[in-house]
Amino acid sequence: MNGTPERQKRFSSCTFLLCLSGLLINIGFAYLARTLALPLYLDNIGSALAAALGGYVPGIIVGFLTNLINGIWDYSSIYYGSLTILIAMASAWFAGKKYYSFKKPWRLLAVIAVFALIGGGLGSIMTWFLYGFSFASGISAPLALRLFSGGIPNEFLAQLSADLLVDLADKSITVLIVALSFSVLPASLRKRLYFASRHQNPLSRAERDGANKKHSRIVSLRLKLITIVIAGVIITAAAVTAISFAHFKASSRQEQENMAWSVASVASDAIDGDRVDEYIRLGEEAEGYSQIAKRFDDLAKSSENIRYVYAYRILENGCQVVFDADTPDVPGGEPGEMVEFDEDFLDKLPDLLAGREIEPVVASGQFGWLLTVYKPVYDSQGVCQCYIGVDISMEHILRNGYQFLARVISLFFAFLLMLLTITILFAEYNIILPINALDDAMDRSGYDTEEERDAAVSRIRDLQIHTGDEIEDLYHSITGTTEAMVQTVQNMEHQSEVINKLQNGLILVLADMVEGRDKCTGDHVKKTAAYVDLIMRELKRENIYTDQLTDEFISDVVHSAPLHDIGKIRISDLILNKPGKLTEEEFETMKTHTTAGAEIIRHAMNMVSESDSGYLREAMNLAQFHHEKWNGTGYPSGLKGEEIPLSARIMAVADVFDALVSRRSYKEPFPFEKAMQIIQKDAGSHFDPAIAGAFCRAGEEVRRIMESVMDS
Repeated sequence: MNGTPERQKRFSSCTFLLCLSGLLINIGFAYLARTLALPLYLDNIGSALAAALGGYVPGIIVGFLTNLINGIWDYSSIYYGSLTILIAMASAWFAGKKYYSFKKPWRLLAVIAVFALIGGGLGSIMTWFLYGFSFASGISAPLALRLFSGGIPNEFLAQLSADLLVDLADKSITVLIVALSFSVLPASLRKRLYFASRHQNPLSRAERDGANKKHSRIVSLRLKLITIVIAGVIITAAAVTAISFAHFKASSRQEQENMAWSVASVASDAIDGDRVDEYIRLGEEAEGYSQIAKRFDDLAKSSENIRYVYAYRILENGCQVVFDADTPDVPGGEPGEMVEFDEDFLDKLPDLLAGREIEPVVASGQFGWLLTVYKPVYDSQGVCQCYIGVDISMEHILRNGYQFLARVISLFFAFLLMLLTITILFAEYNIILPINALDDAMDRSGYDTEEERDAAVSRIRDLQIHTGDEIEDLYHSITGTTEAMVQTVQNMEHQSEVINKLQNGLILVLADMVEGRDKCTGDHVKKTAAYVDLIMRELKRENIYTDQLTDEFISDVVHSAPLHDIGKIRISDLILNKPGKLTEEEFETMKTHTTAGAEIIRHAMNMVSESDSGYLREAMNLAQFHHEKWNGTGYPSGLKGEEIPLSARIMAVADVFDALVSRRSYKEPFPFEKAMQIIQKDAGSHFDPAIAGAFCRAGEEVRRIMESVMDS
């Protein structure tokens, strides 16, 4: 039985071996490609093979772990984990659609193209962002340079084209190895290797489609779970990425501030605060000025991010140059030269004039996006004589920030893609499919017959849901409830059958009691009931009155037929058993047995609900109207045509025929042929012609009933 611990253990061991094999294949082929300096990666063969043979989960696990392990000696591999996972997912999908087949080469070409677009196309774009839009990097660098020099004018397009061409070759080898493995490995082994994380007996495709196509009133559980998981993953990824990026920017700024303060401190140590006036007045002629100026130049060149290093005296009308290092694009100011005060520092002017330290300022101006620190230089009397200014370019922080963001997104995308896929598969096989399978099994179950009830119980039992949680508890509860309900229905049917037999028996006993008082009728009630049943079956076979001849109607009429003469219980024995012809007055009394019978049954109907009175309603129609005639000359109401209830019109034929072929105290029985001629002759006057015609056409069956009842 599926779901046993042995089967789960087998699935676990097979999955572990498949993942380990895929991991070793990835690492081994990648090592081989590096060792032989091949212009190939060969690092997706194992993950594509694990996904094709084992499904999404093994493929994703192998892909993620491969990039994690490769990152030990090449940290950049970690950033491409999302691409490996995407290739594994695509491989699992293609395997499910039977694309790994040499019988249809175009399908293999489609797989190669998709893999190349993921690895080469998306990979090239990722590389472009991850490494600061650098050109001609990685294995495809020589080809990219050749394409660029050979006519592709755009660096990015040259790099993208080279990456796609290399990946086409690389993924062709991958796909061919996977397809070859598919053709060599037996189907039984592939079935053992496939991991679907199912916790119930596998459904057929029709059952699975039926279970998955259930329409919910508003939103399906599958959509809710997937939406929650995706939303949770996206929100988590966005929050972590935003926090990481903010922390990176803050730490990068702090790093630049620390560097700026360090440079400012070194520069301030070189200046004698008591000689600032001398430096401004004499410039390079002042003793030691050139050495200090060289120190400023060296500090400005100590980092590519340092834009300007200078010493300014802050005055009300601007800044007076003390020292100003030259830069490649802007020469330094001369000593004593006045520089216009930067607008970004206007709010700091009071503090600067007072000789106080100020917080670093980050501003975008004509010289770019700069972080500026001002360190005061004091004389021996503690008076601020000038400020050391250091401007650090912040452009690289934005550029590095984008690269950092791309790397963080790449790392998290790989991890979250794996988490999202596994979570959705877990929800599918542990929650959604078991619930939908239960719902579908319940919907397709019938309880009208014993076979349908047994099939319903078997269908639910065969699901064998073993999720080990509340859903499994629900499954066992539904199974137990269904079994109990089926047993209850069977008991009720048995009791109903007993009651019906008892009821029919009581009706026959009652009819026999009435019949026993009439010494002339013999087995009249039994024979008329048999004729009524025959007539209705014949009418249905000939598609006559089919809208009224339902199974329920036929059952009601057959079982109530013995009561058609129940009213005779109120007729005197003297009239009922009179050997000769009745007088007109006696006949009028005899005719009252129709209304008397209807009244008796009406009293019985008042004792049950209207919904349960169908049986008695037809009994009342039979009792009251079975002596009505098609042409309206019958009694007690003189109804005609279809005004007469169908059951009474049927009984009229059966009652008259039985009276004709039966012996009475006042007549001998008519031969069968003569009786049938009379029925046929009176069709359209006494009898409904359609009913009389059906009765006559079933003549052989009528004769058989007549003779069998007579013999018994």
